[in-house]
Amino acid sequence: MNSPKARRLLPGLVFASLLPVALSVSAQEAPPPQEKGPAAADAMLHTLEVRYATPYKAMTQAEVKAVLDRVFAYLDSTTPAALISKSTGAPITDLSKPDPDAVLKPGDFRLTSYEWGVTYLGMLAAGAATGDARYTDYVQQRHQLLSQLTRTYLPVVQADVQHATAPIKSFLNPHALDDAGALCHSFMKAKLGGMTVDYSQMVKICGDFVTKQEYRLKDGTLARGGPDGKGGVKMRPLQDTLWLDDMFMGVPTIAYLGKYTGERKYYDDAVKQVLQFSKRMFNPTLGLYMHGYVEGLRDHPELRWARANGWAVMSMVEILEVLPKEHKGYNAVLAQLRAHIKGLAGYQGKDGFWHQLIDRNDTYQETSATAIYAYAIARAVNRGYVDAQMYGPMANLAWNAVAGKVLANGQIEGICVGTGMAFDPAFYAYRPTNVKAAHGYGPALLAGAEIIEMNKKLKFGLNDSGLMFQGRK
Repeated sequence: MNSPKARRLLPGLVFASLLPVALSVSAQEAPPPQEKGPAAADAMLHTLEVRYATPYKAMTQAEVKAVLDRVFAYLDSTTPAALISKSTGAPITDLSKPDPDAVLKPGDFRLTSYEWGVTYLGMLAAGAATGDARYTDYVQQRHQLLSQLTRTYLPVVQADVQHATAPIKSFLNPHALDDAGALCHSFMKAKLGGMTVDYSQMVKICGDFVTKQEYRLKDGTLARGGPDGKGGVKMRPLQDTLWLDDMFMGVPTIAYLGKYTGERKYYDDAVKQVLQFSKRMFNPTLGLYMHGYVEGLRDHPELRWARANGWAVMSMVEILEVLPKEHKGYNAVLAQLRAHIKGLAGYQGKDGFWHQLIDRNDTYQETSATAIYAYAIARAVNRGYVDAQMYGPMANLAWNAVAGKVLANGQIEGICVGTGMAFDPAFYAYRPTNVKAAHGYGPALLAGAEIIEMNKKLKFGLNDSGLMFQGRK
């Protein structure tokens, strides 16, 4: 039972969603036995067995939750919410006073990475969709730990930022949107959802960094490759560079600050960011974004990396959650979301996945981007942004593809590791995949949760036109 296929089998539970299935689709009744000729042959052909590599169905809530529960069990066991002594490994239970030897207890993933900001969002969504309190408790415990560590160690870092040691120093003294944006988004979403953690200091730290400290182009667009504080430039990889990733790493945080504070200026800035990123990086003919843009270059690397496009589409559905419908930019963001989803629709593969470089089928099928698209498209269906008839089946197929990559131990295969911005296709095409790449776990939780919400209220079934929307339940 050590093969990848064997590890995917649910222990003690077998359901069709994890195995290739055989499906008979009949377009008309079979002819009477005595009927012969072309009509009979045609009818027989319509009853031939069809074998799909990815299950061709809409999963039940129980089936989806079984997949999510495996992911949860793995993450809960491998991301401890505890402090230990770096030198002795002994637990540190008094968190109220700083200890220069203190570190977060090691696990498979970091509790303060941008990937874990997405994972907290996924846990919140899974808890809401399933009613299982373990998911929200996961967020409560880790956010509470981060809040306590912020109260204890922030004065230490502020007193001597260069020499101070702190278990969460990268968060207390952020240097990039990756250090702050997605975490801040998760804090505000949890708070607005009623979680009782004291988020005040944490939201101020990361909110101030995103809105006041991160480098921007002259027109205010979030960018990389700004001053390094030493008279030079941080080359990321060149001066004045836009990364599509930052549509998610910064912009939903700005929008949520509008909801969190009630100040309209944040909504205005969030809309501006979406439109200015899109003006530079969106190809309206293809309906896709390029990954990177360098201000001042005549030409730009037209490389459409899948996960970056995922960050963009996810950013827009998250912004629309809080952007007031009466805001003058609401319809523009919605139109951009629809254009992007329409573009993505043309590139989904026959087995439900999207490729690492979306428009290059010679690159591998990538799990984290497929999960993000499943989430964003299902969310767009659920909110009425796009038609259920067109996009609901696509979202279900994408989720089924992702579910097939979840192993019995809850690890997820096919996730591209962290990826910088590049100028040639080889860099993206040969990026490794690994079950320890943190980028796919939050998206998988978000996707499963949104599919549950979609299939609770909308019915999808099979007929002679395939997997079809059949109305509201």
